[in-house]
Amino acid sequence: MIKIYTSPSCSSCRKVKKWFLEQNIPFIEKNIFVAPPNEKELTDILMKSENGTEDIVSKKSKIVKEGGVDIDSMKVKELIAFLKENPSALKRPIIVDDHRIQVGYNPDDIRSFIPHARRLAEWACKNDECPQFGCCEHTNTEDKH
Repeated sequence: MIKIYTSPSCSSCRKVKKWFLEQNIPFIEKNIFVAPPNEKELTDILMKSENGTEDIVSKKSKIVKEGGVDIDSMKVKELIAFLKENPSALKRPIIVDDHRIQVGYNPDDIRSFIPHARRLAEWACKNDECPQFGCCEHTNTEDKH
């Protein structure tokens, strides 16, 4: 199941939720201020991030910048405890499924969350390899996908 970690005032979060709704892809929204990510969720996010803290922690956030917090020198347990107590330090939105993570809204990268079978079917339709090419709803409708 896809989880989207959001905050209410985040415009990118609204774009991501709208995109998933338009694609009819189910997701669970987790407002980081109402229910901060727990230790297991933060560990999962960190393990899936390619660049570790750089991908998920905003060094521009008020708590990090004004508090003089040195994220890079923290041990993993310290970082997780810090993020549990200070979820505003997280970049958002953070989109997570069983295999991948995406931080922020990127209209090209977010397509990786479309189920593989559906992406394959769309590709076949658009490349004249679909047996129903010409009468299928996907034919020549770049803006639908």
